[in-house]
Amino acid sequence: MEKKQQLKEAFFAQDKETVFKKMETTQQGLTSSEAEKRIAEFGPNELNQGKSKSIMVKFLEQFKDFMILVLLAAALISAIFGDVTDAIIILVVVVLNAILGVYQEAKAEEAIDALKKMSSPEARVKRDGDVVSLKSDQLVPGDILLLEAGDVVAADLRLIEIASLKIEESALTGESEAVSKDITVIEDEKVGIGDRLNMAYMNSNVTYGRGEGIVVGTGMNTEVGKIADMLATSEETMTPLQENLNRLGKYLTIVILVVAVVMFGVGMFNGREWLDMLLTSISLAVAAIPEGLPAIVTIILALGTQKMAKRKALIRNLPAVETLGSTDIICSDKTGTLTMNKMTIEKVYLNGAIQSSEDEIDLLAPIVRVMTYSNDTKIANDGTLIGDPTETAMVKFALDKGMNVKEELAKEPRVAEVPFESDRKLMSTIHQLPDGKFFVGTKGAPDELLKRCTQIDNKGEIQPLDEKMKETILDMNHDLATQALRVLAMAYKIVDQLPTDVTTQAVEQELVFAGLTGMIDPERAEAKDAVRVAREAGIRPVMITGDHRDTAEAIARRLGILEEGQQGG
Repeated sequence: MEKKQQLKEAFFAQDKETVFKKMETTQQGLTSSEAEKRIAEFGPNELNQGKSKSIMVKFLEQFKDFMILVLLAAALISAIFGDVTDAIIILVVVVLNAILGVYQEAKAEEAIDALKKMSSPEARVKRDGDVVSLKSDQLVPGDILLLEAGDVVAADLRLIEIASLKIEESALTGESEAVSKDITVIEDEKVGIGDRLNMAYMNSNVTYGRGEGIVVGTGMNTEVGKIADMLATSEETMTPLQENLNRLGKYLTIVILVVAVVMFGVGMFNGREWLDMLLTSISLAVAAIPEGLPAIVTIILALGTQKMAKRKALIRNLPAVETLGSTDIICSDKTGTLTMNKMTIEKVYLNGAIQSSEDEIDLLAPIVRVMTYSNDTKIANDGTLIGDPTETAMVKFALDKGMNVKEELAKEPRVAEVPFESDRKLMSTIHQLPDGKFFVGTKGAPDELLKRCTQIDNKGEIQPLDEKMKETILDMNHDLATQALRVLAMAYKIVDQLPTDVTTQAVEQELVFAGLTGMIDPERAEAKDAVRVAREAGIRPVMITGDHRDTAEAIARRLGILEEGQQGG
């Protein structure tokens, strides 16, 4: 049965009522019968793997190299003229070479298939008005998919409801910072993926909040599917080794034929029998062909493949191993490859001084309480932190310093909050203290937060915050930012009563400045050594990122990609 084509439209430029209508669905989701009908029409929600090649096809593909064809021709000629032993030896070498290539390719594909099955995510959707959990490949256009922190988005969605939803889309955009989502219609139909705030894309990760969306693209109709399609339709290129072997085979063939013809001509000129000279010339040609070369190359490549496997690298085709040895430039994505894709606090500014994350810090200091209280990170039973990378970094910092965050939050529970909004760049939570009072913790952009601070906490002593102090703090903010650190400010106050109107006007005023935190997506421990080894091998490493230039240059210098005096491109 031929599969129906999915709609390919700029759903981000349409209101949700229009999307509901076009996808022929409702807020309650699809019925089970309708879902079964659509999966038959559109196919499962999975990327095309391409037509699987049979063992015989894979085997025959091993004979495409020019050198192998020359050897086969030599074996045929040897057999025709009675030299059966040579013909058999050549054929055995060629067949063993092909068997080894097929074996390696099959083994690599089995490992890749096993990894795909392990990484298949679950999805929570509305079916028949109820929320059910399904394998992601069972999703169809029109399903209503539910998202929450920790989920992997299983299809392309037009978001219809959100609650502080943030999604990390580095696989598509290269940006490590999670994107705050919005359901507002986007008027520009040509806007890039990173700016489509009312969309969620397959294989991106929910880091914060909750949301619902209409599935508008599954399988190869997703943005990830488009990338997979481009890779599948790209031309297959030969490796440098294959090109060199083909070139060598052609040169040898020409030289051997020329020599054979010359020998035949000289023999005839000297009055020899033409049949004797023909057999002699053919024997010389066959003997001159290096039948052991393909076998030696294959064995060396197979040994290289096994060595790569021990380093947890899968090689599907044997010649790909040699390609690594021909590398002159390595271009690598920054986020998640050279860096951890996990924000980490490096420096803290409090009590008028900068402290390293490794220095001792008072866990009772207000800055630590604000970092952990004004924070929506979830701590799983196994200790895993789920949430926005910036917020999980703060909780991780406190946990590493020995703070029992769960216990502290239980003693001083959250009773109210003013959620983060991009226009004011602040977030506040209010906590009940044991003495009946309330602790207000606010974090956000330093320039915005300082406007709402009237005092500063200096070693536990509350002092007035004058303009000179504010300038000093902003200068410190600038210094940290030029070191590629993302800077957030912390402030607090203690009030006798819970505000009746929990708004920014009632809560986020007359605050006490507590300090600054500087964090960064740190480089991987092994990345610096990898860059050094690449440079020593004569390979030029290049980092590709969509981050701000200052941030990118700072990471590149720490990794050794940029040296003193060099600037990023």
